[in-house]
Amino acid sequence: MVGGVPPLPLQSDTVLLPERIGKLTGLDQFGLGGELLATFLAAFIVGNIMLAMTGVAGPWAKRKITAAFTDRIAVNRLGPAGLLIIVADSVRLLSKELIVPEHADRPAYDLAPIVIASSALLGFAVIPMGSGIHLADPEVGLVYVFAVAGIASIGLMMAGYSSANKYSMLGGLRAVAQNIAYEIPLVVTGMSVVIFAGTLQMSAIVEAQAQTLVSLGGLDIPAWYALVNPFAFVLFLVANFAEVGRNPFDTPEAPTEIVAGYQTEYSSVYFVLIYLGEFIHIFLGGAIIATIFLGGPAGPGPDGLGIVWFIIKIWGVFFLTQWLRSAIPRVRIDQLIEIGWKGLLVLSFANLVITAVIVGLIA
Repeated sequence: MVGGVPPLPLQSDTVLLPERIGKLTGLDQFGLGGELLATFLAAFIVGNIMLAMTGVAGPWAKRKITAAFTDRIAVNRLGPAGLLIIVADSVRLLSKELIVPEHADRPAYDLAPIVIASSALLGFAVIPMGSGIHLADPEVGLVYVFAVAGIASIGLMMAGYSSANKYSMLGGLRAVAQNIAYEIPLVVTGMSVVIFAGTLQMSAIVEAQAQTLVSLGGLDIPAWYALVNPFAFVLFLVANFAEVGRNPFDTPEAPTEIVAGYQTEYSSVYFVLIYLGEFIHIFLGGAIIATIFLGGPAGPGPDGLGIVWFIIKIWGVFFLTQWLRSAIPRVRIDQLIEIGWKGLLVLSFANLVITAVIVGLIA
């Protein structure tokens, strides 16, 4: 709700991606089996979009952005602009020997990388990306995406505990402490958006932001919640940076303190999965921010450009994480916990109460 106006109702003709694929391929005529296959194909498309973005971000974009901020050249030897480093790094990492610690708790050690990577991918199931790319639209979409993203904490703890290494254990404990300290402010701040929109459904939150906040000289400024409540937007950004473990909040893997934290004993394909999971979580955080604060896929031009604008917004958040990584030094673990519990938690609840009072008075 913006200015006392209720959110726009969800259009009844909204068609999700599995339904579109079912109709285009004729799979909808084969009952439940056809629906499941169409859903699998839709998930395959979305998953590959995210994996492709992650493949570019980890080996190449991260290095290029960091080099730009630190006055270096970065990768430039393999392919145009060094883009073939993506292939070179993939071959290099996947061809390394998988070394497992002698006293590792093998089931947990093997499952941890899968849990870390898959928990982020599951979150994209309810994200409306525009251009008809939307897998599912449950009424509790925002709760779902917070819940599945939080599963990563279990994977981090499993990785730290099962490695039979004191540095890994410290990294796992730090990761859990950090995620608990910052996930509460993250969720509470997200609930202030729910108060405005009046719904937990992701598509409805996006539609609510399609209204006009103010018109200036014939230009309509959309009611994106980053503009309606910039304080909540900043709180959510900071909490999200801590959730994804980027500077200055990367203490669970601090190389100057605990080698590499929870991932110290991982190599080869297991390390790739953990590294992949980190970047997918960054993009998931960017997708949540784009959806609930930046109008989702909304942008100038036809609706078909929705996915383009959505990806631009996600990459904007990624760029900001790398900027902070190069500009702000890492905080100590005690400072990190204090910022979360004594700072963001108090501010997030204050924002929630103030938002509820304002919306109540307007309504």
